[in-house]
Amino acid sequence: MAAAGICSRRQAENLIRAGRVTVNGEPAVLGSRAVPGRDDVRVDGRPVASGQEKVCYLLNKPAGVVTTLRDPQGRPCVGALVADLPWRLFPVGRLDQDSEGLLLLTNDGELAHHLMHPRFHVPKTYVATLDGPADEAFAAQLLSGVDLPDGRLEVLDAVLRGEETPGRARVELTIAEGRKRVVRRALQALGRGTLRLRRIAFGPLQLGDLAPGDLRPLRADELAELEAALAGAKRRAEATEEPSQGRQGEAQGS
Repeated sequence: MAAAGICSRRQAENLIRAGRVTVNGEPAVLGSRAVPGRDDVRVDGRPVASGQEKVCYLLNKPAGVVTTLRDPQGRPCVGALVADLPWRLFPVGRLDQDSEGLLLLTNDGELAHHLMHPRFHVPKTYVATLDGPADEAFAAQLLSGVDLPDGRLEVLDAVLRGEETPGRARVELTIAEGRKRVVRRALQALGRGTLRLRRIAFGPLQLGDLAPGDLRPLRADELAELEAALAGAKRRAEATEEPSQGRQGEAQGS
């Protein structure tokens, strides 16, 4: 289902557990196998098409929009921003409702799985506007790592970017994980609130001058760079893992 662009791998597991997936008329279970083009796979009674064109779009998510395809509370969601496209896309990871910037959407479940997997450590770069000043010592604090209740955040890079308005510093920081609101929580742990948070890069991809609410398909060269970055991350992960850990990681990613 992920390969067909129906949903992410995690969402596919939830659909199977909920009994909404059948293979050749029988309820699917986790671990069920199906051969594209031969077996009849359905979700809620509707067939899953195979061989769908794989696409990936880059969206500049505006603040105030939730990273879901639909929202039961009626809040603005990214699903409305891609509703006119002929593919059923789903977001790669999340940006908080109050955050903005680069968000990928795709129907390629395999690509999304690898981009979100913590094993591959895809870097993400943010620009945060703080509710107070910041100096080089503050940047150094970030670079030394920030202890949070759910574990330490390692910051790969931190650079001061001047002030947005007097007394409100901007800092650009790069991390390689995606815990909930982790950038805001890290800045808060160092005594600074976040007035604005914008993601400007995801791996080799750059937000550039794309306007809020606009989206565009990735270019062929960008897809190639993304795939090369993932291949490099996979090699590094395999080189640093014990043999048993590597096998377990591959099993979880299958």
